[in-house]
Amino acid sequence: MISALIIGIIVGFASGFFGIGGGTVLVPILLYLGFHFKEAIGISVTQMMLSSIFGSYLNYKKGFLKIKNGLSLAIGGALGAFFSGYIVKNTSKEILGALFLALVLIAIIRFFITIPEPKEEPAINNKKLFFIGVGVGMIALSVGVGGAILITPILVGFLKYRLKTTVSLSLFFVVFSSISGFISQSLAGWIDYQKGFIIGLSSLIGTYFGTKLYHTINPTNHKKFLLFWYILVFFATAYKLYFQGN
Repeated sequence: MISALIIGIIVGFASGFFGIGGGTVLVPILLYLGFHFKEAIGISVTQMMLSSIFGSYLNYKKGFLKIKNGLSLAIGGALGAFFSGYIVKNTSKEILGALFLALVLIAIIRFFITIPEPKEEPAINNKKLFFIGVGVGMIALSVGVGGAILITPILVGFLKYRLKTTVSLSLFFVVFSSISGFISQSLAGWIDYQKGFIIGLSSLIGTYFGTKLYHTINPTNHKKFLLFWYILVFFATAYKLYFQGN
């Protein structure tokens, strides 16, 4: 019980600070605690749903969240995520793990490329955002992450959004994709409700403080923290899945 509360606070802080749902933090932790990869995905989706709702509310209050663009991205994510339960049910742990690592690797590659903060944000095509959301939601929720780990490099690296705006949109995307994924994986029987909600509710404490810190930090330093985290997650998860076993 106490360990679940501590895990929730840590995951929530990372969720608010990095603008992620928390899956890239929680899934590796649960794997190291001995959970099966598919069980970790179910708990992760539950936590992401709660922390992303709260974090997006805090971002909206600060004025960083652009609802109109966010809805196009998020509705697409919800549609894609609805298929995640079917994908998890019919895909092996090894393949799901490889997909998880591929998403992290893509993020690392994008952040190794120096991308200056734009002086003005370009207008974004909402149709393009919708289809980005569908693709990311379908893949990301199937491996227990909210999709922000892929959304952030796409919006910053390819669509030239500012990092603070992108982080807010990414977390808002996770709200819709995680709710859809939660429903889908509940129907597939992969949700541990007790552990998921204990970790999820306690993560709200960490989300509050993580979001407050991210609002004050310099974008360049924030990007460095993101890059460091992605590299750490990649090697820790690869070791657990393919060298230590599960």
